[in-house]
Amino acid sequence: MTHVRLAVRVALLTAALPIAGRSDEGRPSYPPPAEVKRAFLKLLDRPRVLFHVTIHSTQREDDGLVSERLSFATEKKPDGGVERVPALLIRPEKIPRKLPAVIVLHGTGGSKEGMRQWLLHLAQRGMIGIAIDARYHGERSGGAEGAAAYVQAITRAWRTKPGEPQEHPFYYDTVWDIWRTIDYLETRPDVDPRRIGMLGFSMGGIQTWLAAAVDDRVRVAVPAIAVQSFRWSLDNDRWQGRARTIRAAHEAAAQDLGEPEVNAKVCRALWNKVIPGMLDQFDCPSMIRLFAGRPLLILNGENDPNCPIEGARLAFAAAEQAYKEVQAADKLKILVAPGVGHVVTNDQRHAALAWLEKWLKE
Repeated sequence: MTHVRLAVRVALLTAALPIAGRSDEGRPSYPPPAEVKRAFLKLLDRPRVLFHVTIHSTQREDDGLVSERLSFATEKKPDGGVERVPALLIRPEKIPRKLPAVIVLHGTGGSKEGMRQWLLHLAQRGMIGIAIDARYHGERSGGAEGAAAYVQAITRAWRTKPGEPQEHPFYYDTVWDIWRTIDYLETRPDVDPRRIGMLGFSMGGIQTWLAAAVDDRVRVAVPAIAVQSFRWSLDNDRWQGRARTIRAAHEAAAQDLGEPEVNAKVCRALWNKVIPGMLDQFDCPSMIRLFAGRPLLILNGENDPNCPIEGARLAFAAAEQAYKEVQAADKLKILVAPGVGHVVTNDQRHAALAWLEKWLKE
């Protein structure tokens, strides 16, 4: 399927997405989890390409570890080229048997290099850690600093005319790359494909609960400072923190809509176009239900402006109910750091590593 056809199909699917209703308790109601899963997989689906893996360098680290810098292809670009994902992988040098692997995802403006310490910690615990650059970040930024290329890409996606090829750099395209990263890990002789985990921070945490929710190959997930409700933030005038993370794209949308400043109307229009369904069945309180039965550790801050705690509690409640229904309450843990904003505390860091080790190495 060409990218033009994909863009048209995305537009059609967006128009057809079920709108979440309200339960008797006033909380949003969503389609059944299996239906949500099918819809999200269909929305992001695109033709796979051969990996054409390139190992750019291999280096010995301290403590008997080895790092690999590599890249692999995930899809064709509209111009006929191939989208490639740069990755940093750290593993024990001696691998007597197949090991668990954890995909680690950075936040807005970050890169795979910023996840290096996490990869080292994982490898020291006998696991393989791999970090990738999200779309328009790190080596994929074209030389731009921080999140500049990412914000520009989101602005272009917003301004794409109907029928033209449209990217979805705001989370969704990187979710596709994550699924392809799992495909790649399954080909490695040192990875146990039955023991794959994910750990993501902020933007990477959102990509974690999006990608892993619908991919049962991810056995364990840790979304950090990322669980929230996009819909709740708009309905309750708490969208400002999320909008600030990509301010220029929101300002461009406000200008195009003739609004004097960024407001809830602007956010709703921008989000509906560049992350279709996120205000309805793909919002976190809906997607989080799909984890039920698999180990899930949620890390949040009580005063996080990007993930208002009241909206996050909708997701917490949805997760707790789903895990209760499958009698797997021991596989769900929620740690909210009191008085903390958009950061991960040291206690939460230790808890994340312990959780991954517990459930992937047992």
